[in-house]
Amino acid sequence: MQKFTFECSTCGKNYHESEVRYLCPECNEINTSYLPPKGVLKTIYGYRKNQFPGSYSLSESVMQFKELKKFQYIDILPINNASSLPKLKVGETPLYLIEQIVGVKLSVNLYFKDDSQNPTYSFKDRASALVSAYAKEKGFDTIVAASTGNAGSSLAGICASQSQNAIILVPESAPLAKLTQIIMYGAKLIPVKGTYDDAFDLSVQASAQFGWYNRNTAFNPLTIEGKKTVSFELFEQLGYKLPNRIFVPTGDGVILSGVYKGFEDLLKYGIIDKIPIVVAVQSSGSDNLVRNISNPEFQSIKSDTLADSISVDIPRNFYMAQQYLQIYNGEMLTVTDEEILSASAQLSKNTGLFAEPASAAAFAGFLSYNRHHKLEENSVNVVLLTGSGLKDLKSVTQMINMPKSIEPTLENLGKRIKDNH
Repeated sequence: MQKFTFECSTCGKNYHESEVRYLCPECNEINTSYLPPKGVLKTIYGYRKNQFPGSYSLSESVMQFKELKKFQYIDILPINNASSLPKLKVGETPLYLIEQIVGVKLSVNLYFKDDSQNPTYSFKDRASALVSAYAKEKGFDTIVAASTGNAGSSLAGICASQSQNAIILVPESAPLAKLTQIIMYGAKLIPVKGTYDDAFDLSVQASAQFGWYNRNTAFNPLTIEGKKTVSFELFEQLGYKLPNRIFVPTGDGVILSGVYKGFEDLLKYGIIDKIPIVVAVQSSGSDNLVRNISNPEFQSIKSDTLADSISVDIPRNFYMAQQYLQIYNGEMLTVTDEEILSASAQLSKNTGLFAEPASAAAFAGFLSYNRHHKLEENSVNVVLLTGSGLKDLKSVTQMINMPKSIEPTLENLGKRIKDNH
């Protein structure tokens, strides 16, 4: 009896779980026109659910959820044994309620979900852990990925913990901190002259040629399955209630789709009776996903943003993200690099949470929304923080004025403190 099937998000065709699948072969064509690929697969399970409306019971839903969690959600994950997952602590990251932000009027409940607390300091560990577990069960000892840094360092770290080989292809412009992580974890780092898309295409060719398992975002459907676990955690951490809005930093649309997929699975399982509003936040310098949501034809504009992790010319999960946003009435906005840097500084100074620019974009999105829209008073709003600021120090150097040293006397110390005020 098969546990799940892969369903094409474009044509709806189903594929058996026994075959390793990436994109739907019926819909996937060689990309020669700089368009997002069609045929990204969705993982579908045999959901046991209550029938809506009328039968929804909070106590029953909590009981069902606790039963799912007791076995590490294995019923709605595409692996057979939880023991296949890494021993590293992936997920179960903290959710912080923030009561005050200096200079910001807060009449709502603001939460930060801090996924920089994952083993490699990034949300990507959720996807890498599941991909690694699946590869382990299928007998793959080498996993390859194209990355701008975070996915690569994540896969490298997870593979190190699982005694698997990792090969990471990166554009030569990727941040040094992320490349350092990859090397320290013992992965094979291959810088590629060109863009992320060049590295992506090469990794796909290499997978076919050398028989490696491919972790690429919006190519391997299991990356979405790993990322969806954040939704399960939010539901539990909020007392088995849904937030009103979740602000998600968005590049290729996989984290966005993962958040939706997690809640959608809970909906199909009969644990929740609606989907919260998900707000896709992009940099205005790389808005190829949100700008095209309602366009009859996709048009790509070259990205120019300091938020490298969400800098995407071709959002490869565009069509699935588009479906989710349209079906569940999602919202979208863009923020400037200046707003991102300002949000990063406010976040650090007010909360002690230091996020990389791509991650701080979600908070910048909340701040923009809070200024220009009327958030419901006492509504519950979650900002998803996806990566540590230590991963990209170069972007924030323009905000930092490193003080000069002083002679070690109390007089000099007092003068410096007085000068700084």
